[in-house]
Amino acid sequence: MEDRILPYVIFLLVPVLGRMSDSDNGVRLIATTAFATLVKLVPLEAGIPDPPGLSEELLKGRERERKFIAQMLDPKKVESFTIPVAIKAQLRSYQQDGVNWLAFLNRYHLHGVLCDDMGLGKTLQTLCIVASDHHMRAEEYAKTQASDSRKMPSLIVCPPTLSGHWQQEIRTYAPFLNAVGYVGPPSERGKYRSELATADVVITSYDICRNDADILAPINWNYCVLDEGHLIKNPKAKVTQAVKRLASNHRLILSGTPIQNNVLELWSLFDFLMPGFLGTEKMFQDRFAKPIAASRFSKSSSREQEAGALAIEALHKQVLPFLLRRLKEEVLDDLPPKILQNYYCDLSDLQKKLFEDFSRKEGKSLAEKASTGDKEAKQHIFQALQYMRKLCNSPALVMKEGHKQYAAIQSYLARSNSSLADPAHAPKLTALRDLLVDCGIGTESTSGQGVNEVPTADQAVSQHRALIFCQMKEMLDMVENTVLKKMLPSVTFSRLDGSVEASKRQDIVNRFNSDPSIDCLLLTTSVGGLGLNLTGADTVIFVEHDWNPQKDLQAMDRAHRIGQKKVVNVYRLITRGTLEEKILNLQRFKIDVASTVVNQQNAGLGTMQTDQILDLFNVGDTDSGGMSLEEKPKDSNAINESDAVDAEGNLREKGKKGVLDELTELWDERQYEEEFNLDGFLASMKA
Repeated sequence: MEDRILPYVIFLLVPVLGRMSDSDNGVRLIATTAFATLVKLVPLEAGIPDPPGLSEELLKGRERERKFIAQMLDPKKVESFTIPVAIKAQLRSYQQDGVNWLAFLNRYHLHGVLCDDMGLGKTLQTLCIVASDHHMRAEEYAKTQASDSRKMPSLIVCPPTLSGHWQQEIRTYAPFLNAVGYVGPPSERGKYRSELATADVVITSYDICRNDADILAPINWNYCVLDEGHLIKNPKAKVTQAVKRLASNHRLILSGTPIQNNVLELWSLFDFLMPGFLGTEKMFQDRFAKPIAASRFSKSSSREQEAGALAIEALHKQVLPFLLRRLKEEVLDDLPPKILQNYYCDLSDLQKKLFEDFSRKEGKSLAEKASTGDKEAKQHIFQALQYMRKLCNSPALVMKEGHKQYAAIQSYLARSNSSLADPAHAPKLTALRDLLVDCGIGTESTSGQGVNEVPTADQAVSQHRALIFCQMKEMLDMVENTVLKKMLPSVTFSRLDGSVEASKRQDIVNRFNSDPSIDCLLLTTSVGGLGLNLTGADTVIFVEHDWNPQKDLQAMDRAHRIGQKKVVNVYRLITRGTLEEKILNLQRFKIDVASTVVNQQNAGLGTMQTDQILDLFNVGDTDSGGMSLEEKPKDSNAINESDAVDAEGNLREKGKKGVLDELTELWDERQYEEEFNLDGFLASMKA
């Protein structure tokens, strides 16, 4: 029909919409694909003259449909929703707007992403709509006894650390809901299996969702809510595939950071919400991901930059009705500001020596390996990057018995009556001590002061309280044992990492928030960086930094959220002229893409660029690129247009820049202990 369909587009949308939640997967796929095409034609419909023969009834119907479309495209036009149950909270105006939008999606069986900034109350808004819909279904069933309004449970899927948080929020705001925590080892959650179908709300974790997919998938859920839903960003992950097996009437994703690395992650999220809405993965690659990735390079042509800008604008318009995002600075007038500062320290002589030795011995081989596509070569580069990250923290993390330089370094240190454990060789530790003292947290140890010395009444409660984040559990151990126990013994602290059982983590959070005599909370970013409310602290310190900028943003907003009364100071400890500065530079493109798609704050991608991979291995002055280990070949920025975008959003190029494809997956082996603790797993099997 070509353009002749335009006058009738408005009549087709709602019928197609009704089939987007069909129980048949094939019908859902066709409906969402058709809806995605039709919704883009809506802006053109208003200027088309009425076709001959339209009845008065159809004209009235068209006005109803136009009103629906206007509400879908602009949440401010959505009608106010009266919550029919007694939620024990006074909603802020923007939270009521959020509930109105969720009720609009509910009414028309649409699905979406509530991606409010971290700390704006996504949990409360979700509980309002889930409890309301549960109540309305019960009323409808009492009147009609219709099978489609019978009682159905809702499912909340969240990281293990947040399961206790959800149960606490339900007890606080909606105690009339019967909530079941389907968490813990198999023997523990087996006790609740018979209650799953009869509960109002079931709370479980992503890992359990994967492991118990055969138990959860046969149940028909009313709402399926994914908290921190960006965790299904990889469509090939087993967790993602398990979650997408769940059948539900309404699907909702909660995430303060819906795009963490690239737009391909958004495809995976919408593949859960409305399969087919953004086309197949290959179609999405060709239309959106590849043009955006191609335009990111500084040497991309004007044609590539224009194609990237058009692709990102088209994607923004297509997903706009299904993403609701409010920023804290826009809606919270009473929230104190967040001040971000970099706190620099210089390499110690020992660190410089080890960096120079590493560059001299490994530099040439790394340059050669970076130019090949060999998987083992890439793995070697990743190990080298991990070595350098650890060395930025402390030489003691890399120089251990069995290392080929261990004996020589010990002999070198013995000549000056020193050892690897001496904090003088790890300036980041002494910088952390100085920073804490500057914040009024603790006093330096003196010869007459012991670890068990009782502080005076004036010292018992510090003016400031801090969250201290590390990436690696081993570095957290060093902060605890060297900085807090030896250097600042008067400081009181708690600790939250993967070794703490998920069921006990919320208790630690509650104790820290309610007890002002606890000066610091030590956390690993992977466990403490998601979803928790830690407004008891007003100072956030990052000892280490993540390749993924959104993880650090998530972590710092544990303190900067509703309920915070003080200015939040965020400090990033950075070793000057090293890999750590390069990590912060590599974050720019990812943040720009995320804010453009979700907020349309940037006009184009022309200024976005990333550094050469081999620049990471240099030690130099602040903001200097340094000398590369090998001169860049003339075609180092060339793009193979036939290559697909990988899971991290980068075009898979051969050569040095191709190594960037997997930077965000750089995990220290000890980080797997955070959520995949083998000892805990074996203990649960014995139980």
